Amino acid sequence: MRPIRIISHFILDYLHTHKVLLIALLVALFTMLLVPIDRHYIEYFDFRTLTCLFCTSLVISGFKNICIFEILARKIVEKVSTLRTGMLCVVFITFIGSMILANDMALLTFLPLGYFVLKSSGNEKHMAFLFIMQNIAANLGGMLTPFGNPQNLYLFSYYQIPTLEFMEIMFPPFITATTLIIILCLLQSKAPLHLVESKEYPIDIKKTILYTLLFIVSILVVFRVFPYYWGLIAITLAMFILDPKAFIGVDYALLLTFCFFFIFAGNMARIPLVNEVVSKLISINPLWIGVASCQVMSNVPSSILLSKFTTNYPALLVAVNIGGCGTLIASLASLITFSNYKQFDAKGTGKYLLQFSLYNFSFLIILLILETFLLF
Repeated sequence: MRPIRIISHFILDYLHTHKVLLIALLVALFTMLLVPIDRHYIEYFDFRTLTCLFCTSLVISGFKNICIFEILARKIVEKVSTLRTGMLCVVFITFIGSMILANDMALLTFLPLGYFVLKSSGNEKHMAFLFIMQNIAANLGGMLTPFGNPQNLYLFSYYQIPTLEFMEIMFPPFITATTLIIILCLLQSKAPLHLVESKEYPIDIKKTILYTLLFIVSILVVFRVFPYYWGLIAITLAMFILDPKAFIGVDYALLLTFCFFFIFAGNMARIPLVNEVVSKLISINPLWIGVASCQVMSNVPSSILLSKFTTNYPALLVAVNIGGCGTLIASLASLITFSNYKQFDAKGTGKYLLQFSLYNFSFLIILLILETFLLF
């Protein structure tokens, strides 16, 4: 009985830590009561998306194990001289990182860097603003590329969107968000910034080169250059040889969340009443309905569910990206940021949530107005 008890406690603790995964599991189980398991269930899963998520997460885990992101980021930040440029630098490291690592990975990697910059220079009072800007940068920076956000990867694969068209659709909100982030960061204090010496990490040149090649392979899988199953086999075998510990760092919670939401969305689409109601709503205005859906059920499940009811992928693509701004549950990345902030300043969560709502809804309103004119 003891092993069973240990496994049960591990599962419960894991689900408690990953609340979005728990929600996905519960809603999937609920829909399974309405739509019993049959041969159509296998059709719910987008195996290309799952493979791409696994491969990129595995290679990124390898990169993190050799501390390559800390090395690059801290070298850049050490060159700045004022608090304003320091914060701008950290925000744009997160911004660019989200295009490569995906938004949640970028935050897990670079939020500690933001705290390091402020703590080592005695500027912890600016932590709420910096974390919020990093969060917005992660959510909106990743929207330009198919692999920048999990929902992008899914929609890119589901609708078979041409790469150039994808980037053309997302460029207006991307450039607008970039401009707003720069303006807000430039309004911050120009106080001198003096960093203490950062920890030195040895650079593993051999693994850096090999992981870079594997990351390129995973990107080629995303862009459908060759079959995803060949990429899965090649990257899995290579990483098993190079760094078996990298498999521990894979974001399995995100993969399982996608699987459960695939079941949820697939079953919902097969319920006649739901099918009729959602189809009517999204036909009215897919952009606004998509954004509204993100505010109450997050952007990843919204993209999976609503994709079953519309062929207007430009509007849906924009909606689930800008819809990541707004409420705390609009994006998994926002929950990650809030969780990290509580670790550093548990007493300041009220102030944080107030600033978070102010900045996030401001971004959302501006981007929503812009896209309403562009898409309709």
